[in-house]
Amino acid sequence: MPRQIQFLEKAVTMSNIIHIAPDDTAGISAVRALLEHEGLRLDAHVDYTCAIRDADGTFIATGSCAGNTLRCFAVVTEHRGEGMLRRLLDHLMGVQAARGNGNVFLYTKPTTAPYFKQLGFYEVARVPNRVVFMENRPDGFSGMLAKWKAETPAGTYENIGAVVLNANPFTLGHQYLIEYAAARSGLLHVFIVSEDVSFFPGAVRERLVRAGTAHLPNVVCHASGPYIVSQATFPSYFQKDEDEAIRGHAALDLIVFTEIAAALGITRRFVGAEQASHVTSLYNDSMHRLLPQAGITCEIIPRKEHAGAPISASSVRTCIREGRMKELADLVPAPTLAYLTSEESADVRRAIRRAENVVHY
Repeated sequence: MPRQIQFLEKAVTMSNIIHIAPDDTAGISAVRALLEHEGLRLDAHVDYTCAIRDADGTFIATGSCAGNTLRCFAVVTEHRGEGMLRRLLDHLMGVQAARGNGNVFLYTKPTTAPYFKQLGFYEVARVPNRVVFMENRPDGFSGMLAKWKAETPAGTYENIGAVVLNANPFTLGHQYLIEYAAARSGLLHVFIVSEDVSFFPGAVRERLVRAGTAHLPNVVCHASGPYIVSQATFPSYFQKDEDEAIRGHAALDLIVFTEIAAALGITRRFVGAEQASHVTSLYNDSMHRLLPQAGITCEIIPRKEHAGAPISASSVRTCIREGRMKELADLVPAPTLAYLTSEESADVRRAIRRAENVVHY
């Protein structure tokens, strides 16, 4: 644990805020009980949790971090209005500062969003009656929109399209989807998910996408930043079950995307058909239902196949895990193959071979 956070934890313990270590079974159980009392669950992705105790040692407030996001806030009813939320927020923002995160995001219920607004957070998007996505900068999202506009070549275009992909790693399937979309678009925006929650680092994924689409003159690539949210960091603790969490994530993601589309003039989104991944299948269903309501056409494209099976990043990772490196030439573009067979990718390949599961459900 970084020394700054250790020092911070020691300091705040004296003010009755304590850090709950992941292996503190009793502490985690108490946090879970407090959250459940308030109708929430402890999010599986949290990496730092703190709590406030009363004089009897009972947990009366809690909050957590997951990467550069804040979540899982709860204050028992009897202690609301006593500044507990501000104390938790100040502490967790200190943790974020120690991590070097200046831009911090927060997920909360619509009923508690006004309190966080008073404490300096700004709304980015919301799913009514479900979740509000907020950030600590008034110009964060607008600044990202301005950045994407600046990256876009000047001109007047018809049929502006978009593709969003994680590319873990970039495959011939991804390339086929982008080539298909580019042929049907005057300009195609390709957004590469920035969050580093994949086997392949964000900078590498972006580099391989750019290299694999360099032959398409009407394609402009963008790093998504934090505004095209990944499934790995979306807060599931608001939802009743996993499918509901996926649908909630999709709804929030698509609300944000409609704002992006309006700013960039995007009228069509292209996605690959999905049969193997339950998550992507539910996402595609949500896009097909929700995007037309915002005037955006959603076109689902059949996957490119090899040897009778769809080409996917999961199939590439499976080949790496099983040592079938010779098969990669049929699954990935030349820049991706060059990377996968280079010393630069050695650590990534080792991580894939050690992983229990490399196929996304």
